[in-house]
Parts: sequence; structure tokens; C-alpha cells
Amino acid sequence: MTAESDEFDGAVAKDSRLGSRAPGFVRKSRLLHQSWRVGVFLVGLAVVAGGVVLLPLPGPGWVVIFGGMAIWATEFAWAQRVLRWTRRKVADAARAALDPRVRRRNLLLTTAAVLALAGLAGCYLWQFGLDTPWADS
Repeated sequence: MTAESDEFDGAVAKDSRLGSRAPGFVRKSRLLHQSWRVGVFLVGLAVVAGGVVLLPLPGPGWVVIFGGMAIWATEFAWAQRVLRWTRRKVADAARAALDPRVRRRNLLLTTAAVLALAGLAGCYLWQFGLDTPWADS
């Protein structure tokens, strides 16, 4: 790649792996490449918007959002940097979750929460009883 094509591709000088991954014939024509970039942006935007809609609904909202970011990362250096940062943070969180002290703490907190909920359910049943809709009145 030449310096001109690096600039044209939107690549960052400090990391030559960032930038456009469009096919060569697309990168040769400035108009075709800009149209390609607009198309990639719109497809990524639609996928990210679908993921945002899925966040409060049942569905894999975050997975879809990261899928849209991956689509953007095929063309835009900023999205590639965001995905790298996200991967590092997820790897750090996974490593931290495997720490025995953190696992022990999480197990104790989960046990306490389950016992508290069981106690509340027992109090409710003691106070109001269990009245099933199919029971004869």
C-alpha cells in the first residue's frame, strides 16, 4: 500500500491494519469506494438500531449491536478501535471473574440473594396462602 492509498482507505498511520477492507476493485474508484462506505455504514446502522430495539425486548440485543459494530469495523478505523477496546475489556472481565476470591464472593452474594427471596416467598405464603386458579371454590 502506498501512503496515498492509506490516506484514501481511512487507515491510521500508526497501525496499518486499521482501515478499509473493501475489495481492490472497489478501492480503485473513489466514487465506488465512497458508495461502498455509505452502504456499509447504513447496513451497520440498521443492525445496531435493531440491537438497540432488542435491548428491552427478549432477544440478543448486545450481540446484535456488536455484530453491527463488526460490520462497521470492516470499513471504519474508529469502529475497529472500539471493537479492540471492547475485546480487551471483555477478556479482562473474564479473567477477573475466574479469580477465586471473586468467584467466592459472587457465590456468597448469590446464596444470600436466593435465601432472602426464599424467605420473602415463605412469608408471603404464610400470610396469604397459595390460592391456585384451578382450585374449586
